[in-house]
Amino acid sequence: MKLKKGDLVKIVSGKDKGREAKIEKVLPQIEKVLVAGVNQYKRHLKARAQGQSSEIVTITKPLAASNVALICPHCKLQTRIGFRIEKNGKIRVCRKCDKKI
Repeated sequence: MKLKKGDLVKIVSGKDKGREAKIEKVLPQIEKVLVAGVNQYKRHLKARAQGQSSEIVTITKPLAASNVALICPHCKLQTRIGFRIEKNGKIRVCRKCDKKI
């Protein structure tokens, strides 16, 4: 997966289209990412013990990785990610400005 935790991304499709936020968690097994403050839903929780009150909590659900696009930290544009092999290993590069991400 080309995206990593801490990357600034823009939501490309869905109810939060156009919003920008950082990735909190990457789930490579299911090709999804958890983005801070995006794709939030309300969940009603029933009281589990006597005297405890039921509540409504807000949870953040993961987005498909294909629905987000990386924002390059150098050129500040929505871009795709490429790879370059250098002597110290494989690095991610911006496809627009060709700089290291």
